[in-house]
Formats: sequence, structure tokens, C-alpha cells
Amino acid sequence: MTIVLAAAAAALFGCGTFLLLQRQLTRVLVGLALLSHGANLLIVLSAGGRGAPTFIGDGGGEALLDPLPQAFVLTAIVITFGVTSFLLALAYRSWRLTGDDEVQDDVEDRLIAGRWVTSEELADIERAAAAEAADAAEAVDAAGAGGTAPSADALDAARDELPGGPDGGEVRP
Repeated sequence: MTIVLAAAAAALFGCGTFLLLQRQLTRVLVGLALLSHGANLLIVLSAGGRGAPTFIGDGGGEALLDPLPQAFVLTAIVITFGVTSFLLALAYRSWRLTGDDEVQDDVEDRLIAGRWVTSEELADIERAAAAEAADAAEAVDAAGAGGTAPSADALDAARDELPGGPDGGEVRP
């Protein structure tokens, strides 16, 4: 019988996880409920077999029942009720505002996800930054060793080559 209940807990965990990964808030809500039922079943299964009641009699030589798993399950039920009521309110608010309970992608998240850089590109960027730093160090050494400072025209030309343009505007990818 314990194997059947363990398989039921595994099925509840599997179905609950699948539903939690969906976009509709009602499916997320049902998935959370299934996941919490699976957790409660697993806690009860971990309590072991039957035993004599803890607070009645002296046990008469029989093993006493452990009340801690029952307390854990009761606490988990209360917490699940609170989270479920919050998700119900969230789903209702979403349905009232959009007429649908599907969660949309965030545009900013899509933009950030599109900017991933491969390791080769990152190595190229680091090499270019190191070369620029070396060039700047050489220019500082040359200027400090009696060299002349760059002219205003050279500074203007370098400023025009910046990604933001000559006014230092915002850089867009």
C-alpha cells in the first residue's frame, strides 16, 4: 500500500510541476494545489505506520504515534490556503484588467534575453578593451616623457568616433 501512495505522491508532484510551468494563472493555481497535496501525502507517508494515540493511555507496550508529521501537514494546509487565496485574487485581477488569465512576456526581458553574448564574442571584447588600455597607457607614458598632449582636433575626432556620437548621447544596441 505504501508503494501505491508513494506513486500517487510522485504523480501529484509531476502533474503539479507541469501545471506550474504553464502561462494561464488558473493552471498555475491548480498546479500549486496538486503540488501541495503531493507534499502533504509525502509527509504523512514519512510518518511511518500506525501506532497508539500519543495522549491517551500509556501505550501498553505498543509504539506511540508521532504527532509531528500531522502538525507539519496542518501547517502546510494553512500556508497553501493563504497562497491559493492570493493567487485567486491575482488571477481575478488579471482577468478583470485584460479579459484573460494568461501571463504575457515582458518586453524588457525579451530584449535582455536577445543580448546574450557568446564566449568568443566576449573574448574579442576583452581583447579589444585590453588593447585600448595598453594604447592609453602608452599615450600617457609618451605625454609624461616630454611628449606633447593631443591637439584639440585630435580630441574632437576621437569624440566623434564614440558610439554615442559627438554629444555622448545614449548608446542603443
